Parts: sequence; C-alpha cells; structure tokens
Amino acid sequence: MLPFFLKLFTNAKSPSPDAELLRLYRQSGDLEHLGELFQRHSELVYLVCLKYLKDEEESKDATMQLFEHLATALLQHEVSNFKSWLYTTTKHHCLMKLRAQKGATGTYQGDTWLPLMENYEPLHLTEAEQTEETEQLLRKALQQLPVEQGTCIELFYLQQKSYAEIADLTGFELSKVKSYIQNGKRNLKLYMEKHHATR
Repeated sequence: MLPFFLKLFTNAKSPSPDAELLRLYRQSGDLEHLGELFQRHSELVYLVCLKYLKDEEESKDATMQLFEHLATALLQHEVSNFKSWLYTTTKHHCLMKLRAQKGATGTYQGDTWLPLMENYEPLHLTEAEQTEETEQLLRKALQQLPVEQGTCIELFYLQQKSYAEIADLTGFELSKVKSYIQNGKRNLKLYMEKHHATR
C-alpha cells in the first residue's frame, strides 16, 4: 500500500465504477472524483513506475506527476478503459523520463527509430551524424505528441504490436488506434521538418 498517497483523498461513500467516476470528473472537473478514481489505482501506478525507474522516491514523484497530468488529459481525451489507459500512460511517462535522462546515449539506435520517418532526409551530415541528429529530434518530437498518439506509435513501431494488440492493451477502438498512428506519424514529420529547418 501507499500511505503517502492514499491518504490524500478519503471518501466514505460506496465505491463507484471507474467509468462513473470518470464521467463525473469530465462533467464537473471536480478533483474529488478524480482523486477517488486515481486512489484505487495508485498502487498499480507506483509499482509500474518503480519497475521502470528503479527508485522509490523518483517513483513517488512520478506517481504525483501522473495525477497532475490526468487532471488535464482526462478533460481533453475520451477514455473507454481507464485502467488499461492508465497503465499505458504510466509506462509511457516512465519511458519518456528515462529517454530524457539518457539523452544522446539513449537506448534506441539506428534503424529502430528510422521506420517512423521513411521520407525524412537530414541535411548534409555524415552517416553517424545523420543517425544521431535524427534520433535526438525524434525523441523530442515523440514527447510533444498527445499521449494517445505517442503510446500507439511506441507500441506499433518500437514494440512491434499489431493494431488489434494495441487496441486490446490500451482500450482504444481499432479505428482510433489506426488514426492515432497515422496522425502521430504526420505530427512527427511536421516537427522534424520544422525544427531541422531552424538549425
């Protein structure tokens, strides 16, 4: 259990289904509903953070950051399966933190990133510089995407998941998964072109 976090929100009323609490929060913007919803899954969030970040204090901070992120994200995006979406969002958040920490020595090398940008051609650089330039820009670009697009892009390209598997993991509709990937690729390309042109 997580006393440091679970004590933040207390509610003596009978528990409501996730979908109902989510509906109430989206309708009212009342953080009490979001707090109750997040509280029941906060231990899962913490454990996922601990799995990836390997540090208790950093995982506690990430858990709080995710709550703050949800306060905005859930008002902007439709979520059909909250637990699945929360798990994927938590994992995505941790991976982004790890990538930011690793910087230029990131895990993803060479053509692991390149399939995302089939038509992207860096300016006049050596082959090694092209790879590094592309990877750095892609890492930054991926962090700018909406959570849904970034999650689907990561699952599809980096984890080699099918559309159906992504839909199952995230709770997104199959048509939404395809749309998020398509729009995510387009947004990545626009970001790359815009930011590389200014260098």
